[in-house]
Amino acid sequence: MAQASTFGLRVRQQLRLRDAPPSLITRSMRGVDLAVTETQDDNPVPGLSGSVADEAYLVSLKLHNYPDCELWDHGKCVTKADVRAGTTYLYDLRSDPGFVINKPFHSLQFYLPRSALDVIAKESRTPRVGDLACQFGFGHDDKVMRHIGASLLEGLSRPAEANQLFIDHMMLAFTAHIAQAYGGLQRITVSSRGGLAAWQVKRACEKLESDLGGQLSLRQIAAEFGLSVSHFSRAFRVSTGLPPHQWLLHQRVKAAKQLMTVRELPLAEIALSAGFANQSHFTRVFSTVVGVSPGVWRRETLGASEDET
Repeated sequence: MAQASTFGLRVRQQLRLRDAPPSLITRSMRGVDLAVTETQDDNPVPGLSGSVADEAYLVSLKLHNYPDCELWDHGKCVTKADVRAGTTYLYDLRSDPGFVINKPFHSLQFYLPRSALDVIAKESRTPRVGDLACQFGFGHDDKVMRHIGASLLEGLSRPAEANQLFIDHMMLAFTAHIAQAYGGLQRITVSSRGGLAAWQVKRACEKLESDLGGQLSLRQIAAEFGLSVSHFSRAFRVSTGLPPHQWLLHQRVKAAKQLMTVRELPLAEIALSAGFANQSHFTRVFSTVVGVSPGVWRRETLGASEDET
C-alpha cells in the first residue's frame, strides 16, 4: 500500500505535472496517514492519465470546469461527463480510474486509505464501513466538502501558517464526513460523549501552550491520555468550547497581548514570539479574534503612538 507521504509525487507522475504539487499530510487516525494535494495545470501534457491503483479512495473536489471528460476504469473508457467546478467525485483506486488529459484542470485530491474508514468506525463504536458509494462519473453537490476544501486551500497556499493541529482537525472532519455521507457511518453528535476530566483539560492546555508554534499533532496530544484523536478532539471541545487548533490561536493572541504591553517590542518580533508565522499572519488572526488590528489595540490599550498595524 502506498503511503500518503508519497501521494504528491504519485499525483505528479499520474498527471504529468512539471512540479510536485503542494500537499498537506496528517496521521489523524491511529497509524494511518492521509493527505490532500492541490493539482493545477493550465497547459497540461495531453494523454491518458497514469496509474494510481491502490487500496484507497481518491476524493476529488473540482475547482475548474472540465467539459466532455473521458473517464477510464479498469483500463477501459467507460463514459464521458461534463465535470463542473464545485462538485465532488469519489474514486475507488482498486479499479485504477483515469481520464484523458486534454484541457486545463484544477482540483483538490484527498488520499483516503480504506484502513482509515475501519479506524473511524472502531473509534465511533459503530459497524464497519463497507465500500463507499462511488458512482463513477457522477459529481456530488457536497457543501461540506466545499467548506473543507476552502479551508485547506488556504493552508496549501500559506503552509507556514497551517499548524499541524489545524491540518489534523480538518482531515479528521473530512474522514468523518466521507464515512457518514458515502459509507453509512452512524453520525456521532458532540453531546453523545462527555468532556475531559479536569486534570486532563489542565494537562492538555499546558501541552498546547508549551508549543505555540503548533508543531505538536493531535495524535501526540491524544496519546498522552490514551485516547483516540476523534475522542480527544470532541471531548476537548466539550470542555473548552473550542477545538484544539482554535484554542491554540486564542492562546497566541493572549500571549501577543502580553508582549504588546512592552512598548519597545516591534509587532514583527511579537508575532514570531507568540507562535505566528509572520506579522501578516498575526494581524489576520488577531483582527479576527479581537475585532481590531494589533496596532489599533496597542494604541487604545497603552495610549501609545504606533505606526505598525
